[in-house]
Amino acid sequence: VKVIDRSGLILDVFARRAKSKEAKTQVELAQLRYLLPRLTRRWGHLSRQYGGIGTRGPGETQLEVDRRLVKKRISILVQDLQKIEKQRCLRRRGRRDVFKVALVGYTNSGKSTLLNALANTHVAVENRLFVTLDPTVRAVKLNAHQKILLIDTVGFIRKLPHHLIASFHSTLEEAIFADMLLMVVDISDHDFRDHIAVVRDVLSELGILGKPTLIVFNKVDRLTDPRIIVQVKSQYQPCMIVSAQRGIFLEDLKQEILRFLEERTVKNEMECDLKEAQL
Repeated sequence: VKVIDRSGLILDVFARRAKSKEAKTQVELAQLRYLLPRLTRRWGHLSRQYGGIGTRGPGETQLEVDRRLVKKRISILVQDLQKIEKQRCLRRRGRRDVFKVALVGYTNSGKSTLLNALANTHVAVENRLFVTLDPTVRAVKLNAHQKILLIDTVGFIRKLPHHLIASFHSTLEEAIFADMLLMVVDISDHDFRDHIAVVRDVLSELGILGKPTLIVFNKVDRLTDPRIIVQVKSQYQPCMIVSAQRGIFLEDLKQEILRFLEERTVKNEMECDLKEAQL
């Protein structure tokens, strides 16, 4: 029987969900960072996987060989992610003039469903943890004249391993560089207050807790006690109550995002002397 701790279980789930090259690279990096301090002979000989005969230096024990191979692989993965991040920076530079809104929240809170509903697209949505490991960017029209970019991100979880945050930092940077955050919360979950605290802890670790944030209480159609709506409106501001799946109050949400955008748009007035052709 295989026995693993909580961090190992989370990493296993991430490994099953990873689809893109970037996600697979980030998961492998997190797995190796998790494995390195736990290496003992009971893990078997990694040298068989990475070369076998000829990999051991003079006087090296098998455990030392395994550690050296893991560190070498970690170095390669870090370099691969740096290359991917350069490409991401170029894409980000191309959309720097567009208002960017990042969806953040506890895993399975309905972020991808909200993205689909607002953007009229079809990103994979499943009732499973960590379905989204890669940031998904979609254009959303708030009205006839104003468009934003909406970005879906990886879901958070309580006591998210630090090596996992470090490995997925390039993905989470989409939230760092966003102009605004939508914190999506499953209001039908009895632990939703704890989930908000977890998300705030991760945002604090990323250094963006003070970024303009609108809390979006999702899945209101599943709520059995309507008194909770009154409670959250008094405890959490600014906030919106919606159902992404049912399309409830989504237009109101768009208008609230538009209000955020307009409040943070800098308007400058300049006087120009046409005779002097100078400002």
